Amino acid sequence: MQIRSAQLYPLELPMVKPIKMAGETVTHAHTLLIRLVDEDGREGWGEASAAPLMTGETLGSIAASTEYLSTKLLGKEIAGPDVIESLQDQVLYANASAKACYETALMDLFSQRKGVPLYQLLAGENAVDVNGKLEMLHMLASGHLESEIEEAQQLRQLGYRQWKIKVGTGNLANDVLRVRELSKALQGDVVSADANQGLTIEEALAIAYAGIESGLSFFEQPYPASMIEAAMTLHRETKMLLCADESIQSLEDIIELNERQAAQGVSLKLIKLGGTQAMVQAGRECLRRGMSINLACKVAETTISAAATAHVGFALGNIAWGFSMSNRYLAKDICQNPLSPISGSILIEQLYKPGLGYAPEAALLTEFASKTLPVRELQI
Repeated sequence: MQIRSAQLYPLELPMVKPIKMAGETVTHAHTLLIRLVDEDGREGWGEASAAPLMTGETLGSIAASTEYLSTKLLGKEIAGPDVIESLQDQVLYANASAKACYETALMDLFSQRKGVPLYQLLAGENAVDVNGKLEMLHMLASGHLESEIEEAQQLRQLGYRQWKIKVGTGNLANDVLRVRELSKALQGDVVSADANQGLTIEEALAIAYAGIESGLSFFEQPYPASMIEAAMTLHRETKMLLCADESIQSLEDIIELNERQAAQGVSLKLIKLGGTQAMVQAGRECLRRGMSINLACKVAETTISAAATAHVGFALGNIAWGFSMSNRYLAKDICQNPLSPISGSILIEQLYKPGLGYAPEAALLTEFASKTLPVRELQI
């Protein structure tokens, strides 16, 4: 396969409502879409969202790095999916988000050329559950207990059974109360708390013990990535299962944290690992080690990233800690018919089309174009 042209679209999309996280409050998604066109005129799409506190990459740096990749790889013969990583590494060090964006678009094209859904190409010889589904994990992030209980109860009636309580925004007493009461109100579901690295040792212990008492399923990233010893101690003292997110930037990180008992599960994201194939490889290592997987998009990405992440989930087939599909938090997606949950889950038949199965509308790309970064167009 040969790529003949590339178009890069930096976007700013408003959220339905602000998402409060430790370290930031998100009101707009800042994300980059890429369109690659092969020698036969097919188009493939990829996406990467800015996450400075997670990957160190801003929208501007992702756009610049992805443009650089495009200038180096346009016109090159790409024999198959297995050479994408080495081709990218030959021209650009690190920059996992940019590489994920470009790799996803290439994988969209390769699976279209084979006439199969992307999950089938990613699964390879491994069987795919034809009746598979990915359960949605919904964020409870307003900080207001009563409204969060009401929000969860409404979604529960639609079939949702996985929840993430955002904590670490500065009010420990409120976080402990929310963890305790939401876990009780949602008893029998998979309920987690996510601190996004925002807690001290004392704060994390208080939330963990409240969670143990009330049935919290797991605790995500209580400490900064550097505090591995603290995570080990937290698990040893409380027996709370820990999910690593910002701590995981590579397969090697997963192995180290698991062997040191600092993580019993992980949150896998395309922008951290460098693309769909690397994410499948990491997921298979997690399953081999008996670790639970949370499949996640950054807050917030569009249907393009949501679909790519879902394809990874179906290729893996065992996502015990839910799918955090963040296009649901956008006021408006860039696809006319966005990927949307059915009874609280994404069903495999929603991804039956060859390739990624989704592409944005040109008018919506224009509507949500970045006010500071230009569209980039490259061709041979």
